Amino acid sequence: MTPELREQEERLQFDRFDHDDAWALGTLLVGLARERGHAVTVDIRLGDHQLFHYALPGTSADNDDWIDRKIRVVRRFGHSSYLVGQTYRDRGTTFEEKSHLDPALYAAHGGCFPIILRGTGPVGTVTVSGLPQLDDHRLVVEALGLFLDSKRSE
Repeated sequence: MTPELREQEERLQFDRFDHDDAWALGTLLVGLARERGHAVTVDIRLGDHQLFHYALPGTSADNDDWIDRKIRVVRRFGHSSYLVGQTYRDRGTTFEEKSHLDPALYAAHGGCFPIILRGTGPVGTVTVSGLPQLDDHRLVVEALGLFLDSKRSE
């Protein structure tokens, strides 16, 4: 699975990303979640600047805490929170056991993906919280793919 996760990060890159892109991507994610009856919180940041945040009915402040913890992992490691956790699982251990990072501050669980600019690297994050971790990750990846495909066809 790790090669697939790395491929996603290579494929799902932006030429540019701004406030309008955050709005469009965020509303796309919320729309997908609504269609499927998912109770999730969606968060998009450019650096430290939160550009989009929406909590669907059925979520709580706990989802915001998970988002913050996942974002810290992506910022520290430069990769999706699911890839970071999977890298530890591939080694036969867990992020919590071997990273030596406070689990109250860091969560290598799926759902946070770096916003990567081609030629620049990670500049922000898009995060979903509320589903099992693989489902959070897949929802973000699906939305990124749909969004980037729509930008290419413009």
